[in-house]
Amino acid sequence: MADETPARAWRVVLEKIESDLLAGKLGPGDRLPSERDLVAQLGVGRSSVREALRVLEVMGLIRTATGSGPSAGAIVVARPSGGMQALLKLQVAAQGFAISDVVSTRLLLEDWVAGRLAASDEVDLGAAREALRAMDAASLSPADFLALDAQFHVALAEASGNEVVAAMMAGLRSSIEDYVLQGASRIPDWESAVDRLRGEHGAIVAAIEEGRADDARTAVHDHITGYYASANPVRPETA
Repeated sequence: MADETPARAWRVVLEKIESDLLAGKLGPGDRLPSERDLVAQLGVGRSSVREALRVLEVMGLIRTATGSGPSAGAIVVARPSGGMQALLKLQVAAQGFAISDVVSTRLLLEDWVAGRLAASDEVDLGAAREALRAMDAASLSPADFLALDAQFHVALAEASGNEVVAAMMAGLRSSIEDYVLQGASRIPDWESAVDRLRGEHGAIVAAIEEGRADDARTAVHDHITGYYASANPVRPETA
């Protein structure tokens, strides 16, 4: 039995963090305890902690950054969900879909989501608002901000109640994060862009909560296409 302990130790870390995510003790925007603290809390080696963090990052639940300061360490960017999104995520990564195709798919899915939510008598936007609150933090790096931005859109899809649509959005998440982060470096005034994105998110939520389906669809469409245009990502055919 002793021989199995090192191999299984990272699972102890993984299960602890996942249970805290599922219980709501950790949420988008929160930072995980440091490696040293996790080692002390769980009685495992630092290598086991690092392995668990790598798994969580591959799953799209956290984003890690090295160094020191407010942007260092591991930040939560999503909550655990089903396996369909993992399969789609791998398919997307393997195929290397064109950015324009990812954007078109987002428009198709999120137009439906916005209309569905606005037409619903009872809609729970708690997770989406949680992501918005996390995005208000002044110390977020562009990568962390945009990871939470992606989580906001996934949370809206999840709120629609359609599990297939939610899984598809979650599966596309990595591609979405890749192209928006790639484009961020081409935006000359990032702080102004962040303010604009926050305002656009607020307009989407307001239209949904007020039952203005057409306005919600328009707000989502303009938000997605506006960022794509302002970031001016390199198109695959000219890269």
